[in-house]
Formats: sequence, structure tokens, C-alpha cells
Amino acid sequence: MASGPLTGLRVVELVGLAPAPFATTMLADLGAEVIRIDRAKPGADVLSFPNDPLTRSRRWVGLDTKSAEGRDLALRLIDRADVLIEGFRPGVTERLGLGPADCLARNPGLIYGRITGWGQDGPLAHAAGHDINYIGLAGALEPIGRPGERPVPPMNLIGDFGGGGLLLAMGILAALVERAGSGRGQVVDASMVDGAALLTTALHGLKNIGLWNRGRGENMLDGGAPFYDTYETADGRYVAVGAIEERFWGDLVRVLGLEPADVSGRLDPARWPEVRAKVAAVIRTRTRDEWEKLAAGTDACLTPVLTPEEARTHPHNVARRTFVEVDGHAQPAPAPKFGRTPAAAPRAPRTPRSDTTEVLTELGVPGDEIDRLRAAGVIA
Repeated sequence: MASGPLTGLRVVELVGLAPAPFATTMLADLGAEVIRIDRAKPGADVLSFPNDPLTRSRRWVGLDTKSAEGRDLALRLIDRADVLIEGFRPGVTERLGLGPADCLARNPGLIYGRITGWGQDGPLAHAAGHDINYIGLAGALEPIGRPGERPVPPMNLIGDFGGGGLLLAMGILAALVERAGSGRGQVVDASMVDGAALLTTALHGLKNIGLWNRGRGENMLDGGAPFYDTYETADGRYVAVGAIEERFWGDLVRVLGLEPADVSGRLDPARWPEVRAKVAAVIRTRTRDEWEKLAAGTDACLTPVLTPEEARTHPHNVARRTFVEVDGHAQPAPAPKFGRTPAAAPRAPRTPRSDTTEVLTELGVPGDEIDRLRAAGVIA
């Protein structure tokens, strides 16, 4: 049974790629009832695989929304929803008859959530692109990397997920709060360029006061400073060092067994190469796990760099229940945690389009009509 702070919220999701499903997953994790509308027949451009965490905790129907009858069924589901989420290029849902004007005319309280790379307008609105393109244009990619080397793509975490799906979920929740007073729905236009740019807010602040004025990989928080970087250990693994403050640096120096005078002037960029070499040489003398034990109980801000598999079993993550098993597969747990309305454990992903009959029956569609629609290819 669903539980969590969003219990009772109804969401319809039009099947799409990573950012939109991620936003939907977060809402579903927190208790929202989600119905995912897919094509009646699977499309080659939508990645789907068993036990995909991005499709957990929702039911899944298949409708041919290009047909009049399929579109009508989709609209009937949307009529009952609080939120619609779609991640197509601008104009696609309008051409299907499922655009904001179509849906809000029937359901004035609907929150219509849209996620695209470039946004619904602007010169690039209809251009193709992926995470790397969006964060490049947002100014979020250029600063990431080592000195003298190419910018390094940070997977697709900044555009698709942080600046995309997470931004859309936040926008939807804000619109729901506003609706509680006005009674009116609205469109939430989430752009991954906008979101990735928003994630660089602190970077712009540091630049404005002259604390981020060096090249890529040569600044305080991009690996340039010896007190904020990763270091290789004796076993070929790595530890992360984040000893920014003076007292944390003092603890780190003690854990490493260095003399403070040998690594002084840590805030002077001219001394960073020398200090880094001394820190690196010491850290290479022990294994990653040995350093973790030596740093335990201190404020040295030295922690192991774990693989995703290792992260699942780290004692802290186990204690916090940061990961859960869903149908025998480990994956991140719902977050954040709520004291009074905790989220239930996620439900295993359903087989694509397997809930069509159940959902349409709840919608009031008679059994013989469901059979006719299936035979005609209107539903899965």
C-alpha cells in the first residue's frame, strides 16, 4: 500500500527518457499514484529493461495516442489526474491533442509538467541534444576536468537528473502548493539548460568575488587545491579529501603523520603543487580501507571513494537505509526521509503495458469494449 507525504496525489506520465521518468519516480517514491502511458506497441526510441528503477512504483498502460480513441482514453485518465508529466520535444503533445490547452480545458486544476533540454522556446528549442550539450551551453561542463585537459562529462547527472528531473519535480511541487490557494493548474516548463545553469549558482558567486579565477582544475573546489581532491592509495583505489577549513586540515595533517610546517601555506595556489605532492606520497603508503580506519572519529574529511556496488554495503549507508532491495535488485531508496509520513518501500517495476485492462476497467470502460479496442490495436 502506498504511503508517504504525496499519498492521494494522482500522476499521469507519458513514457519518455531519463529526466521525466526520474521526476515521476521521485513523486511515486513519496506516495503518489502514477499511471504510465506507453504506446500500444513498443517503440524503438524508448529504452526499457526489466527491473529499471526509473519505472518502479507505478502502473503501466499501453495506448495508441495517435488514434482518436486512444487519445480519448488518455484524456480521460488525465481528467482524473493532479499532475501530467511529459518529456517530448516542444509541440509533440500539441500535435497529439494532449497539449496544455487540450488538457487544462478539461481539467483546470492540472499541473502540466514538461521537461526538455533547451526549454519550450528559444532558438534551440526544437534542436536535438543530450545532457552533454545542455550542460555545455549552461556553462556547467567547461569547468570540470584537469588542467590542460578536455572538460570531463560528469556522466549525465547534471543535466538529465539534477538540472532536469529533480528541477521538474521541485517545480511540480511548487505549483501544487500554489494550486492549494488558487485552485488553478498551470504549465511547469523545466529546461535542462536552465537547471544546469542553476546548479552553478555558487560558482558564479565565487567568480564574482575573485575566488574562482584560475583555469580548469586549478581552483579551490575543482581538484586544484590539495585539500579538496582525490588521491590514489597503495592498493590502486582512491580516497576523497575535503579538508577545506583550517581545523579540518589540521586533523588531516595529523592523520597523515605530516609536520604542519611541511605543508603550510595551503591557501597559497603557488604552493599547491608542493603540498599536493607530499600529501599524495603519504596516502600512497596505505590502502584505501586503512586510511578510512585511521581517519575514523576525526574531522580529517578523508573518506573512501566507493564503487556503486560498495556503496550499498557501507555501514553508514546500511544504517541510513540509503539503498533498498526491490525484487531482489539493489537500488537507491526514496529520499528525503520524513518523520511523520515516511515513504513505503518502492514497488518492483511492472511489465510494460501490463496494467492496461485493470486501469481501463477502473476508468469505467466495459470488458467487451476493452476487447474491441485491443483487437483494433488501440490498446496494448
